[in-house]
Amino acid sequence: MPEKLTVLLADDHAVLRAGLRALLSAEPDIEVVGEAADGQEAVALAERLRPDVVVMDISMPKMDGLRATRQIVARLPDTKVLVLTMHAEEQYLLQVLEAGGAGYVLKNSADTELLEALRVVHRGQAYLYPSATKMLLEAYRKGDRPGEARENNLTEREEEVLKLTAEGYSNTEIAGRIYLSPKTVDTYRQRIMEKLGLHHRAELVRYALERGLLRPEA
Repeated sequence: MPEKLTVLLADDHAVLRAGLRALLSAEPDIEVVGEAADGQEAVALAERLRPDVVVMDISMPKMDGLRATRQIVARLPDTKVLVLTMHAEEQYLLQVLEAGGAGYVLKNSADTELLEALRVVHRGQAYLYPSATKMLLEAYRKGDRPGEARENNLTEREEEVLKLTAEGYSNTEIAGRIYLSPKTVDTYRQRIMEKLGLHHRAELVRYALERGLLRPEA
């Protein structure tokens, strides 16, 4: 029997946490292992429980979700942070990606998107709500992005895999497009991340934007 996807809920509203726990507990492959009411508690519980995914609010007392995300990502590289928030503004999305968040879901669509988002980030991919990708591309077009593109020694095939990954295609879909096996595509993706010093698919998206591999019309 496969292991369950373990989740830590971090939100300062107890009623919301109870609702999320009920939603997730109804899934046979998901287990809620803990709850935190503030950012400090989220970091402490994440270190103790080592969940697969932390569902993190941004606005919390003691330590906000962005700072908590940075600490969890730095200390627990195998734990993914999925931000669940009411904030749809561009600056929050960019800050979440900058902090190392693996995904971004709006609370008003949690009942339809959260389960898929959890499974997506658990697989090592990024999850953004539908209009978020357009928002990122617009931010890039306006020049609102941190840093300059890194130099790299990627091969032409590696850049092709990078571009398709950043556009949201799965390993299987990429394999079909460039006539490789999904396992080979995954090997390419891991090699790309090692070469670039990246750890999350969201960082690959940002890198592709910086390099000009992903255009606003993509």
